[in-house]
Amino acid sequence: MSDTPGTFTQIAPDGRRETVTRPVAIEQPIAIEMNGLGYAVMMATPAHLEDFAFGFALSERLIESAADIVAVDVHPAETGTILRIHLIEARRPLVIERVRHRISESSCGLCGIENLEQALRPLPVVEGRVPAAPAVFAALKALRAAQPLGNATGAVHGAAFCGADGAIRLVREDVGRHNAFDKLIGAMARAGMGWDDGFALLTARCSYELVEKAALAGCPALVTISAATSLALQRAQDCGLALITLARPDSFLQLT
Repeated sequence: MSDTPGTFTQIAPDGRRETVTRPVAIEQPIAIEMNGLGYAVMMATPAHLEDFAFGFALSERLIESAADIVAVDVHPAETGTILRIHLIEARRPLVIERVRHRISESSCGLCGIENLEQALRPLPVVEGRVPAAPAVFAALKALRAAQPLGNATGAVHGAAFCGADGAIRLVREDVGRHNAFDKLIGAMARAGMGWDDGFALLTARCSYELVEKAALAGCPALVTISAATSLALQRAQDCGLALITLARPDSFLQLT
């Protein structure tokens, strides 16, 4: 379940009041366990959690491919959801090294990191391919219709896998922009989908964490609706990721 009904008083400029009921995006704690060890608690939308498990593990550099995950169990709890991820035995030492008990708002890739060198670990080199401008504008035009939860609630981010022609092939949504991208990455990994000549389109500002997730997923190009931070630009240049930001219906900015 990704939304729940909410009752509000709608107030117009002329002071008129009306009771309305509309969908509200669900945000709840998702407690993540790796091989029986408590790893993190994320605030997320409890939908497509199996996809989230795979994308989160990839973004945390705990696995190298979907084959490193043996099973994923989703257990609803009274105050949230427990997401149990079972990795192959060879990955256990890395989990033990990185394990921690803390609450974070989203999968930022820094939880459990102890120093600056670890925070800015080298990223894999990406063979960046800049999407054709018509494809970017086509994807932007089609994105809203591909976000059912976003349209219903107005409170979630979307992450889309777009083909070289801009056609949207897959979308995942979440209250957190990082989580939405993790879900998309995880869904693609589980399905054995490659990026080919396509790109990722995110309804978010371009923070460095999203650049890192793209690089770790082998994504050749990242397009975001809002602007990029300085570190996001630096990390994209360092790894070769093609980056487009402030993507709007009439223009976008391309990193050169």
